Amino acid sequence: MQAGTIAGLVPIAGFLIRQSIEADVVPRVLIAMGLSLFAYIATAWMIPLMTPLHIKADLFGMDLNKRGTPTGEVKIPEALGIVPGTIYIMVLCLLHLGNNDGLYTAALASVTFMILLGFADDVLDLKWRYKMVLPFFASLPLVVNYNGSTSVRLPVPGGSILGVPVPSVVDLGILYHIYMSMLSTFCSNAINILAGLNGLEAGQAFIIACFVLIHNALRLTGGYWGALEDARAVQRNLLVSIDIILPFIGVCGGLLKHNWHPSNVFVGDTFCYFAGMTFAMAAILGNYSKTLLLFFIPQLINFLYSVPQLIGIVPCPRHRLPRLNTETRKLEPIRSKLLFFIPQLINFLYSVPQLIGIVPCPRHRLPRYVAIPHERLESRY
Repeated sequence: MQAGTIAGLVPIAGFLIRQSIEADVVPRVLIAMGLSLFAYIATAWMIPLMTPLHIKADLFGMDLNKRGTPTGEVKIPEALGIVPGTIYIMVLCLLHLGNNDGLYTAALASVTFMILLGFADDVLDLKWRYKMVLPFFASLPLVVNYNGSTSVRLPVPGGSILGVPVPSVVDLGILYHIYMSMLSTFCSNAINILAGLNGLEAGQAFIIACFVLIHNALRLTGGYWGALEDARAVQRNLLVSIDIILPFIGVCGGLLKHNWHPSNVFVGDTFCYFAGMTFAMAAILGNYSKTLLLFFIPQLINFLYSVPQLIGIVPCPRHRLPRLNTETRKLEPIRSKLLFFIPQLINFLYSVPQLIGIVPCPRHRLPRYVAIPHERLESRY
């Protein structure tokens, strides 16, 4: 797996160097690439040193995908995402020594905050309703300090819809800040939800990061899309995004070395939250927050598919994982009998207007007893 990963990164690195030569930013990109290589080596080296400490602290679990086999009884250390997260923060600090950009500092604070919250989740084993809101609080440092563009370009052909003129650029104002917070929440939880198989969390993050890097390299030498953005400002933002993504690829590669099947460590919620927040911060600072969602299409589909379980309409098992069939030696999906929960789904949809305040919601949503003219229960509605 490692040989294939390195072989796949070679053309990406070559393309990035070629683009940086054209953009006249070679020294900065080479420094980032060198520190990213250091991040890979440090992560791969540190994880084996930390595994005994995690097991000693009872931060371990069993591989449920191997239950019923001898390897299913082996203790595997959890929450090892704290190692790549810590090394990543150290590398980012080295990359931006002397940088007084408050926006970059706020983004770094958000990623750090998210790593700490993720590790707290791994230790305290928080419920899903709390996990869903943690990224919102972690994104506050960037959302509060963000002073960049809040305009978005609409994909309107010809500047009109059905003959009605529509502006091509819209300033969202405060709504853009809300969108940034929602993007951080979605990215973090999307990776956390699509998980459970050896190497899946780190693998999907590694692939998304590589495509994000290619996207940044493509835009580095052109394609500034109109007079709304200044070319120098766009290039500066993209370089910050590259600085954020390159070390992340490094730590992901080091983590995959130990997390690939058969996994020796579990990444935990720490890595999932850390990865999602990193993508959100890179996209926001690089001004491609809408494009980032295209790289999250599989995660978006899985997120929408999981909504009935996340909001409680369909029972959500503690571990949303496939199960190993010891006879066939294959993983089989768990199944929820959705038809049995159609009444709950109908009641939920019927109650939405009250839940969001469009229709008044009484203190007790119960039928009432009417004694006159006939004793019977009547609906309150």
